[in-house]
Amino acid sequence: MTALYLLLGSNLGDRVFYLTEAARHLEAVLGKIALKSGLYETAAWGLADQPSFLNQVLVVQTDLSPLEVLTHTQQIEQELGRIRKERWGSRVIDIDLLFYGQQVLETDELHLPHPQLHLRRFTLIPLAEVAPTLLHPVLQKTITQLLAECPDSLEVKIFNVLMG
Repeated sequence: MTALYLLLGSNLGDRVFYLTEAARHLEAVLGKIALKSGLYETAAWGLADQPSFLNQVLVVQTDLSPLEVLTHTQQIEQELGRIRKERWGSRVIDIDLLFYGQQVLETDELHLPHPQLHLRRFTLIPLAEVAPTLLHPVLQKTITQLLAECPDSLEVKIFNVLMG
């Protein structure tokens, strides 16, 4: 089993529903979810003129290969209604592969670790919640160190879901 780190994001519709449904689908096809971060709300990154995102990091124990995981995550995005119109545009669900164990991979389809994760607070803050001492296999720094050095200044705040 390999520890797979995923970032979920949603900024359209019922964002909590889409994150919850994505997690349910992911666990059904990839493997057991070992850890989940809280939900974090962040202003949109890249294209700023759009609704705020909710983000969450999941740690999944999987036996699938990285490319099999990518195929499944893209299929889940499509099943939940994601439409790819523009880069960094609004979406009901986005599933990014952050780490696959300590594997380093560069193919046309997939780069691991995610090449932008150290530049994004909306990724590093929930990642630091579940894996603060995880070592980036290329940069040789922990998630805590990467967060302290992150140049991104967008506010990332915990999102409290009112239940019941």
